[in-house]
Amino acid sequence: MKTFDLKGSLRKELGKKATKQVRKEEKIPCVLYGNGDPVHFVAIEKEYGQVIYTPSTFQINLDIEGTIYPAIIKAIQFHPVSDKILHIDFMRIADGKPVSVSIPVRLEGFAKGIQQGGKLKLEMRRVTVSGMIKSIPDELLLDVTNVEVGQSIKVRDLSYPEFEILDPKNAVIASVKTVRVAKVAAETPVEEVTEPKAKPD
Repeated sequence: MKTFDLKGSLRKELGKKATKQVRKEEKIPCVLYGNGDPVHFVAIEKEYGQVIYTPSTFQINLDIEGTIYPAIIKAIQFHPVSDKILHIDFMRIADGKPVSVSIPVRLEGFAKGIQQGGKLKLEMRRVTVSGMIKSIPDELLLDVTNVEVGQSIKVRDLSYPEFEILDPKNAVIASVKTVRVAKVAAETPVEEVTEPKAKPD
Protein backbone atom coordinates (compact mmCIF):
# COMPACT_ATOMS: atom_id res chain seq x y z
CA MET A 1 0.00 0.00 0.00
CA LYS A 2 1.23 3.48 -0.87
CA THR A 3 2.17 5.92 1.88
CA PHE A 4 1.46 9.62 2.20
CA ASP A 5 2.99 12.14 4.62
CA LEU A 6 0.70 14.69 6.25
CA LYS A 7 1.04 17.16 9.10
CA GLY A 8 -1.24 18.20 11.93
CA SER A 9 -1.27 20.44 14.98
CA LEU A 10 -2.53 19.49 18.44
CA ARG A 11 -5.84 21.05 19.44
CA LYS A 12 -5.57 23.24 22.50
CA GLU A 13 -9.32 23.60 22.94
CA LEU A 14 -12.21 21.21 22.32
CA GLY A 15 -15.97 21.71 22.16
CA LYS A 16 -18.45 23.08 19.63
CA LYS A 17 -17.27 26.68 19.78
CA ALA A 18 -13.61 25.73 19.25
CA THR A 19 -14.54 23.32 16.45
CA LYS A 20 -16.54 26.01 14.67
CA GLN A 21 -13.53 28.33 14.81
CA VAL A 22 -11.25 25.61 13.40
CA ARG A 23 -13.54 25.19 10.38
CA LYS A 24 -13.67 28.96 9.83
CA GLU A 25 -9.89 28.85 9.46
CA GLU A 26 -10.33 26.22 6.68
CA LYS A 27 -8.91 23.50 8.89
CA ILE A 28 -10.31 20.05 9.71
CA PRO A 29 -10.84 18.76 13.25
CA CYS A 30 -9.39 15.23 13.46
CA VAL A 31 -8.99 12.47 16.02
CA LEU A 32 -6.38 9.70 16.04
CA TYR A 33 -7.54 6.53 17.84
CA GLY A 34 -5.75 3.34 18.89
CA ASN A 35 -2.91 2.35 21.25
CA GLY A 36 -3.66 4.74 24.06
CA ASP A 37 -5.61 7.93 24.52
CA PRO A 38 -7.13 9.64 21.46
CA VAL A 39 -5.06 12.42 19.94
CA HIS A 40 -7.09 15.50 18.93
CA PHE A 41 -5.50 17.61 16.23
CA VAL A 42 -6.31 19.91 13.32
CA ALA A 43 -5.28 19.61 9.69
CA ILE A 44 -5.09 22.09 6.84
CA GLU A 45 -7.95 21.19 4.51
CA LYS A 46 -6.20 21.81 1.18
CA GLU A 47 -3.33 19.48 2.12
CA TYR A 48 -5.62 16.58 2.98
CA GLY A 49 -7.69 16.75 -0.21
CA GLN A 50 -5.07 14.65 -1.99
CA VAL A 51 -5.94 11.59 0.11
CA ILE A 52 -9.64 12.31 0.54
CA TYR A 53 -10.89 12.94 -2.99
CA THR A 54 -9.46 9.80 -4.54
CA PRO A 55 -10.59 6.16 -4.74
CA SER A 56 -7.16 5.02 -3.55
CA THR A 57 -6.37 4.04 0.03
CA PHE A 58 -3.15 5.13 1.71
CA GLN A 59 -1.10 4.46 4.78
CA ILE A 60 -0.69 7.95 6.18
CA ASN A 61 2.31 9.02 8.22
CA LEU A 62 0.86 11.71 10.47
CA ASP A 63 3.41 14.22 11.69
CA ILE A 64 1.74 15.85 14.69
CA GLU A 65 4.16 18.41 16.01
CA GLY A 66 7.18 16.21 15.45
CA THR A 67 5.71 12.84 16.48
CA ILE A 68 5.09 10.43 13.61
CA TYR A 69 2.02 8.17 13.76
CA PRO A 70 1.48 5.58 11.01
CA ALA A 71 -2.28 5.52 10.47
CA ILE A 72 -5.18 4.91 8.13
CA ILE A 73 -8.40 6.88 7.63
CA LYS A 74 -11.36 5.14 9.30
CA ALA A 75 -14.18 7.63 8.79
CA ILE A 76 -14.84 10.98 7.14
CA GLN A 77 -17.78 13.26 7.86
CA PHE A 78 -18.93 15.53 5.01
CA HIS A 79 -21.36 18.44 5.04
CA PRO A 80 -24.67 17.16 3.59
CA VAL A 81 -25.02 20.10 1.17
CA SER A 82 -21.57 21.49 0.37
CA ASP A 83 -19.61 18.21 0.69
CA LYS A 84 -17.07 20.12 2.76
CA ILE A 85 -14.99 17.90 5.07
CA LEU A 86 -16.25 18.33 8.63
CA HIS A 87 -14.28 15.72 10.55
CA ILE A 88 -11.80 12.85 10.03
CA ASP A 89 -11.16 9.84 12.25
CA PHE A 90 -7.80 8.09 11.96
CA MET A 91 -6.74 4.71 13.35
CA ARG A 92 -3.15 4.21 14.44
CA ILE A 93 -1.27 1.25 12.94
CA ALA A 94 0.38 -0.93 15.57
CA ASP A 95 3.47 -2.99 14.76
CA GLY A 96 2.68 -6.67 14.18
CA LYS A 97 -1.10 -6.20 14.28
CA PRO A 98 -3.50 -6.53 11.34
CA VAL A 99 -5.66 -3.63 10.20
CA SER A 100 -9.05 -3.46 8.50
CA VAL A 101 -9.33 -1.08 5.59
CA SER A 102 -11.52 -0.45 2.54
CA ILE A 103 -9.80 -0.70 -0.86
CA PRO A 104 -11.16 -0.07 -4.39
CA VAL A 105 -12.00 -2.85 -6.84
CA ARG A 106 -10.79 -2.76 -10.45
CA LEU A 107 -11.86 -5.20 -13.15
CA GLU A 108 -9.49 -6.41 -15.84
CA GLY A 109 -9.92 -8.63 -18.86
CA PHE A 110 -12.62 -8.91 -21.56
CA ALA A 111 -15.45 -11.03 -20.16
CA LYS A 112 -16.83 -13.88 -22.28
CA GLY A 113 -20.28 -12.69 -21.32
CA ILE A 114 -19.74 -9.42 -23.17
CA GLN A 115 -18.90 -11.37 -26.32
CA GLN A 116 -22.15 -13.26 -25.77
CA GLY A 117 -24.12 -10.02 -25.74
CA GLY A 118 -24.20 -9.44 -21.98
CA LYS A 119 -23.24 -6.41 -19.92
CA LEU A 120 -20.49 -6.41 -17.30
CA LYS A 121 -21.41 -4.65 -14.04
CA LEU A 122 -19.24 -3.79 -11.06
CA GLU A 123 -21.57 -4.38 -8.09
CA MET A 124 -19.08 -3.45 -5.32
CA ARG A 125 -16.72 -0.57 -5.93
CA ARG A 126 -14.87 -1.21 -2.67
CA VAL A 127 -14.25 -4.18 -0.39
CA THR A 128 -13.14 -4.27 3.23
CA VAL A 129 -10.03 -6.36 3.88
CA SER A 130 -7.99 -7.29 6.93
CA GLY A 131 -4.28 -8.06 7.06
CA MET A 132 -0.86 -6.66 7.78
CA ILE A 133 -0.65 -3.18 6.32
CA LYS A 134 2.36 -4.03 4.11
CA SER A 135 0.47 -6.97 2.56
CA ILE A 136 -2.67 -5.05 1.61
CA PRO A 137 -2.68 -3.93 -2.05
CA ASP A 138 -3.63 -0.48 -3.32
CA GLU A 139 -6.62 -2.04 -5.09
CA LEU A 140 -8.24 -5.42 -5.62
CA LEU A 141 -7.73 -6.58 -9.22
CA LEU A 142 -10.32 -9.04 -10.54
CA ASP A 143 -9.86 -10.94 -13.79
CA VAL A 144 -13.31 -11.28 -15.40
CA THR A 145 -12.15 -12.96 -18.62
CA ASN A 146 -13.99 -16.24 -17.97
CA VAL A 147 -17.22 -14.77 -16.60
CA GLU A 148 -20.14 -15.67 -18.90
CA VAL A 149 -23.68 -14.31 -19.15
CA GLY A 150 -25.58 -15.01 -15.96
CA GLN A 151 -22.43 -15.63 -13.94
CA SER A 152 -20.90 -13.53 -11.17
CA ILE A 153 -17.89 -13.26 -8.88
CA LYS A 154 -18.78 -13.37 -5.20
CA VAL A 155 -16.66 -12.78 -2.13
CA ARG A 156 -16.68 -16.52 -1.38
CA ASP A 157 -15.04 -17.18 -4.77
CA LEU A 158 -11.92 -15.25 -3.76
CA SER A 159 -9.07 -16.21 -1.48
CA TYR A 160 -5.78 -14.44 -0.83
CA PRO A 161 -2.92 -15.66 1.40
CA GLU A 162 -1.88 -12.14 2.45
CA PHE A 163 -5.27 -10.75 3.54
CA GLU A 164 -8.91 -11.64 4.14
CA ILE A 165 -12.02 -10.03 2.61
CA LEU A 166 -14.44 -9.18 5.42
CA ASP A 167 -17.56 -8.51 3.35
CA PRO A 168 -20.41 -11.10 3.41
CA LYS A 169 -19.49 -14.30 1.53
CA ASN A 170 -22.57 -14.09 -0.70
CA ALA A 171 -21.94 -10.47 -1.70
CA VAL A 172 -21.62 -10.10 -5.49
CA ILE A 173 -18.59 -8.08 -6.57
CA ALA A 174 -19.05 -8.26 -10.35
CA SER A 175 -21.51 -9.91 -12.72
CA VAL A 176 -22.43 -10.23 -16.38
CA LYS A 177 -26.13 -9.71 -16.96
CA THR A 178 -28.26 -10.32 -20.01
CA VAL A 179 -29.00 -7.17 -21.96
CA ARG A 180 -32.76 -6.65 -22.31
CA VAL A 181 -32.66 -6.50 -26.12
CA ALA A 182 -30.66 -9.71 -26.33
CA LYS A 183 -33.00 -11.40 -23.86
CA VAL A 184 -36.09 -10.46 -25.83
CA ALA A 185 -34.49 -11.64 -29.05
CA ALA A 186 -33.55 -14.96 -27.48
CA GLU A 187 -37.09 -15.52 -26.18
CA THR A 188 -38.81 -14.62 -29.48
CA PRO A 189 -39.76 -17.84 -31.31
CA VAL A 190 -38.40 -18.19 -34.81
CA GLU A 191 -41.02 -19.20 -37.36
CA GLU A 192 -40.11 -22.16 -39.49
CA VAL A 193 -39.68 -21.20 -43.10
CA THR A 194 -40.77 -23.80 -45.67
CA GLU A 195 -40.24 -23.82 -49.36
CA PRO A 196 -43.46 -23.14 -51.33
CA LYS A 197 -44.85 -26.23 -53.04
CA ALA A 198 -44.50 -26.29 -56.77
CA LYS A 199 -47.77 -25.89 -58.67
CA PRO A 200 -48.73 -28.80 -60.95
CA ASP A 201 -48.34 -28.11 -64.65
